[in-house]
Amino acid sequence: MSLYSRLSPFTSPPKTNQRISRVILTTKAPTISFPPKPTNLLTITAVHGKPRWENLLYTAKPRTLPIIRAVNGNSEHSPVTPAKPSWENFLATAASLYPLYVIVGWFVACVKPSTFAWFVSRGPTSYSLALGLIMLAMGLTLEFKDMIRLFLQRPLSILFGCVAQYTIMPASAFAISKILGLSPSLSVGLILLGCCPGGTASNVVTLIARGDVPLSIIVTACTTLGAVLLTPFLTKILAGTLVPVDAIQLSISTLQVVVAPILLGAYIQSAFPAVVKIVTPFTPLFAVLASSLLACSVFSENIVLLNSMVGASLTSDLSPLRQAQAILSGELGVVMLAVALLHYVGFFVGYISATICGFKEPQRRSISIEVGMQNSSLGVVLATSHFSSPMVAVPPAVSAVVMNVMGSSLGFLWRYKNPSDSESSPKIDDK
Repeated sequence: MSLYSRLSPFTSPPKTNQRISRVILTTKAPTISFPPKPTNLLTITAVHGKPRWENLLYTAKPRTLPIIRAVNGNSEHSPVTPAKPSWENFLATAASLYPLYVIVGWFVACVKPSTFAWFVSRGPTSYSLALGLIMLAMGLTLEFKDMIRLFLQRPLSILFGCVAQYTIMPASAFAISKILGLSPSLSVGLILLGCCPGGTASNVVTLIARGDVPLSIIVTACTTLGAVLLTPFLTKILAGTLVPVDAIQLSISTLQVVVAPILLGAYIQSAFPAVVKIVTPFTPLFAVLASSLLACSVFSENIVLLNSMVGASLTSDLSPLRQAQAILSGELGVVMLAVALLHYVGFFVGYISATICGFKEPQRRSISIEVGMQNSSLGVVLATSHFSSPMVAVPPAVSAVVMNVMGSSLGFLWRYKNPSDSESSPKIDDK
């Protein structure tokens, strides 16, 4: 935003006792409001015996300053945020390319699975460690005092987002697995994916889509903390008839790799703010790279098994393109269809339900994205740690690619469509 100063033009040289016209501050930015009588913002008084330029330079008397309101914050007055260094902008831009990293890694996993063998051979310990570090990075950015304050101000939209997350996606995953007739292992993997909390990538997509970013962040945090109980027991209820599900062990693992790192990160953030301030610019890029590595490694681990199930051959005489075509034409294609349907239903039903309940357009977009995008990394870790069949991890691994392509496409589509009622949307929770 920029402020433009305008001096009234002189028609003749000023006299010694003449009062110089006032400087008027005008603005074109809709987010800046001024106190009453904006023409009295700055008064310049002439001094005897001084040239006009010296009067303007030395005798300016500021009387009031403009009030700048935060767009998405809750503070009525907010200081102007200084520009970020170029290297921080570079890191933020690199982190926003998460879908590209996953797509490239997925393609490499298809044509040359051995690329990720160094990481796969150390699993599932390497998977759990990677997810723990991702959650630690998330915890470094959280301040529980701000979360509690925001929750008290906007309880309705936050509770609605959490309830939608743990009802729409689990029920949709169960229904899709039945309709498509997936095998028991793939059905459990799809249901486990549907029972996972919202992923941190949803916050980036919400920002792109011009949605309610604070709402997205706090819903992600709340559903992630609630995953300790809800993810294991919803999986037990919906998938327990297909394969044995140990809800207690799933809960303990979720506590270890999700909640504990988040709480540790939040403690470090409050105890060592100077250190966290240095590290924070690097955490988003680290998190997206670790997520990409985790998803693509699990996918590469199971690609040969998927290929054998459909009867294709990964012999060396086939070109990489033919290998990819052979794999996608079999059961992997069905898995990709099931995962795509699951995320589509999440985006669509999340938006429609928020619309029916009367939320404003920015909140509708945030809830839609939050419901449709899952923490596929958690699904991968739980699947590889607690289920004997490696096929259970395939739907979460495929989701890392499909979900980010769909979510990013939706975000860019909404970016170029202004929220219809964003100007009148309330700053506190209100329908």
